Amino acid sequence: MQKEKTAVYFMPGMAANSSIFDNIRLPEADFELFMLEWFVPDINMSIAAYAEKMTKNIVHKNPVLVGVSFGGMLVQEMAKIIPIKKVIVISSVKHTSELPKRMIFAKYTKIHKLLPTGLVNNVELLAKYAFGESVAKRLELYEQYLSIRDKYYIDWSIDQIVNWKQSIRLPNLVHIHGDKDAVFPISHIKDCIPVKNGTHTMIIHRVRWFNEHLPTIILE
Repeated sequence: MQKEKTAVYFMPGMAANSSIFDNIRLPEADFELFMLEWFVPDINMSIAAYAEKMTKNIVHKNPVLVGVSFGGMLVQEMAKIIPIKKVIVISSVKHTSELPKRMIFAKYTKIHKLLPTGLVNNVELLAKYAFGESVAKRLELYEQYLSIRDKYYIDWSIDQIVNWKQSIRLPNLVHIHGDKDAVFPISHIKDCIPVKNGTHTMIIHRVRWFNEHLPTIILE
């Protein structure tokens, strides 16, 4: 009798496409991998409504959801709608208290609404929003990863991040976080699996660590 594989769905971070997972390799005998992609939200769409629409792409029962950064917030919202086996968030937060002070400040001052998001075709600027780092040396690489250039989507995403309301940790959640993350500093993060020298883009640059550890993290 053929062993049933674990379905694992991957959700990239803000403005990124699923090519950030191109080098993820999990044993084919145990796992089936599926990639989710961002779409432009409807006007005034809540993150809960967005998550419900995204769940229409899930075709397996009790999947594992893996989300990076803002994608980590989204898969947590999805896990409130459909039965899941496990949620794994990477370079993300699992409740509001883990957001850095500058994002809490933005929530109350609305200063994030003044960001020049109309310049989203400037990849360096977009990468600063999405990855929290300068990309001058790897511009072509990031042009491949950051393909969602719609201004409304970027404005919506930033607003959803700073206004995210989550007060409890979901069951069956695993949090993986780099100790050099500049977007969500690990000093604000509790109860996670730390990755030494991991930055906010470690899903790309520390892929060997993920290929080595994800199978065990998913199945344990």
